[in-house]
Amino acid sequence: MYKNMLVAIALDDEHQGEAAVALAKALQDPDGSITLLHVMEHVPTFVAVQISESIIDANRNNAIAELQKIAETVGVEALINVEDGHAGRTILDHARDHDINCIVIASHRPGLADYFLGSTASHVVRHASCSVHVMR
Repeated sequence: MYKNMLVAIALDDEHQGEAAVALAKALQDPDGSITLLHVMEHVPTFVAVQISESIIDANRNNAIAELQKIAETVGVEALINVEDGHAGRTILDHARDHDINCIVIASHRPGLADYFLGSTASHVVRHASCSVHVMR
């Protein structure tokens, strides 16, 4: 059982958020906590100047609402967090800064690009200082 869990959720077409949160709930210590984290990748500067701040704020609010919906669907109380940055590095930084002892992350079936570039899940597994549970 884990006291302080982090569930990293990519809100894309294939996200497995509900399954990942259900797994975290099953692995959670009765007195433990769960944080749901979505990382919004940085937008390149040449693109950012074309996007209004209201669109970025709307995207952040939509991500928060989606994470809350996932937590409600699974029936778990969770802290909701949306951060900006590189997904793998931000997940690891959050885990380190908040004394996380287990990260739950979903992984897709690797494509050719993943073998050369590396996926977020493989980056987290290689560099995490805590337990990592990868879902497929």
